[in-house]
Amino acid sequence: MTITPLMPVYPRCGVRPVRGEGCYLIGERGERYLDFASGIAVNLLGHGHPELVQAIADQAATLMHVSNLYGSPQGEAFAQKLVDRTFADTVFFTNSGAEAVECAIKAARRYHHVNGQPNRTKIISFTNAFHGRTLGTISATNQPKMRDGFEPLLPGFEVVPFNDLEAARAAVDANTAGFLVEPVQGEGGMTPAKPEFLQGLRQICDEQGLLLILDEVQCGYCRTGTFFAHEQYGITPDIMAVAKGIGGGFPLGACLATEEAAKGMVIGTHGSTYGGNPLAMAAAEAVFRVAVNDAFLANVQTMAARLRQAIEQMMPNHDSVFDSTRGLGLMIGIKLKDAVEARAFVAHLRDNHGLLTVAAGENVVRILPPLVIDDSHVAECVEKLSAGARTFEAGQ
Repeated sequence: MTITPLMPVYPRCGVRPVRGEGCYLIGERGERYLDFASGIAVNLLGHGHPELVQAIADQAATLMHVSNLYGSPQGEAFAQKLVDRTFADTVFFTNSGAEAVECAIKAARRYHHVNGQPNRTKIISFTNAFHGRTLGTISATNQPKMRDGFEPLLPGFEVVPFNDLEAARAAVDANTAGFLVEPVQGEGGMTPAKPEFLQGLRQICDEQGLLLILDEVQCGYCRTGTFFAHEQYGITPDIMAVAKGIGGGFPLGACLATEEAAKGMVIGTHGSTYGGNPLAMAAAEAVFRVAVNDAFLANVQTMAARLRQAIEQMMPNHDSVFDSTRGLGLMIGIKLKDAVEARAFVAHLRDNHGLLTVAAGENVVRILPPLVIDDSHVAECVEKLSAGARTFEAGQ
């Protein structure tokens, strides 16, 4: 037998973490890494946060899982917190971001179905998007690396250029259900939507009876310095997919919707075995208590400004490596020069300088630190980036 026990679908590197401490990961040989990947924007409180750890331990000793056939005091309480803090009137809990997006797509189609327009099934999505790895979510992208070998994909999706409002408007027809868009594209290159683009999509939806679905799986949950990124654009969605940071490392996602948008989601239309179980809710409550408040968000904004400024001040010293920065809040992208391949540079930083980052589309390195970083972590990150650029240049 040549196949590995773990199905070989990941290009796993040599980092083998066995422990985490705050903003650091420790490998099985004791090596330390500054974790500015955060499990790809998941560990927003870092590793081993005492309040999160205690909440999970206490709940695990009390009640971990029951079927959603029963009442859910924990789920009801946490859903109410999200409703009170957002545009939403109702929440469906999932295990992942892809499942949250799937629920959002189903809710949008079901909405038009119960409104007597079952033909309105088409979801308009955008180039360079990433919405997950399920058949439904890869059908919403035009990236060959997601789609090749999995055809036939699901019908009912049309992909148009990101940040092109006129292309989005032109794609609308009698069969359109709504738009699916990331306010800040993560995997696609850390590219924020233009304000006039998101605002224009909202206007089209209002004018034509469509639904605006936001995918804030990566850019949401305090990552950009507001609870959700769309708050900085002056718009609200009808439906929103959330995950990653919501559980601080515990698998959890959520689909949030207005009462109107969720009108078709009645008994029997959707479900999840594990979604919103007591253990997940305990983790989510702990994250919410720590992170979803004005003081925490203000600190995220402060650290984001300091980190980005420090990176930009360092970049001219290595102008053969670094091109520019982009992103929003502590969702920072560093675009590299064409001669420097992002995945190679990420590997170099990891293997030679103990800095964990993530590659993205458009030759961008993602900087996604825990949201609890302080000035010492900012300084260490920039020092490692500079040293990495210097030794990378020397090795070319």
